[in-house]
Amino acid sequence: MKKVISGLKKKFGKAITGTIEFRGENTLLVKKDKTKELLKHCRDELGFDYLLDVSSVDYLGSEPRFEMVYELCRLAAGEHLRIKCMVAEDEEVDTVSDLWPTANWHEREVYDMMGIKFDGHPDLTRILMWEGYPYFPLRKDFPLAGKPSEMPDVAFTEAAPLAGGPFVTCATDKSSVHREPRSQEV
Repeated sequence: MKKVISGLKKKFGKAITGTIEFRGENTLLVKKDKTKELLKHCRDELGFDYLLDVSSVDYLGSEPRFEMVYELCRLAAGEHLRIKCMVAEDEEVDTVSDLWPTANWHEREVYDMMGIKFDGHPDLTRILMWEGYPYFPLRKDFPLAGKPSEMPDVAFTEAAPLAGGPFVTCATDKSSVHREPRSQEV
């Protein structure tokens, strides 16, 4: 993988703003305007034939606010490469659904949950929330208790309860079996 990283640094130069190696995983930090070009190069020239995931991180209070994360894999070699780029709140990111068709769903989820738009995406519509939902639930400024909804029969009509809810674990130093509320009979 060191050869791949050094080759990418040589080809893309200052577009690569940093590299991270941690526990055998390699990450490249790339300028947003060169990310798609680098991803295409990874697919076409380096054989990264599988896009594992496209996700995002919200760094509320920082500018740029968001980070896009692309997880690539060379199946035959069993190698993994992570590509990251920073995105301002009002910027769009180039779609990679034309490079890897599976990105279509991943990008729709990022749009639905974080509000990041993808330029050139063939169908950038919500995938989990209903059309017209005015919020982006995975942003850090979205309240943990949720927001009231005026939509009858869709999710909750009031803020979702946290205490004892089906997806909320209890803080403890015990195993996950003890933290899971559904495992505790009342």
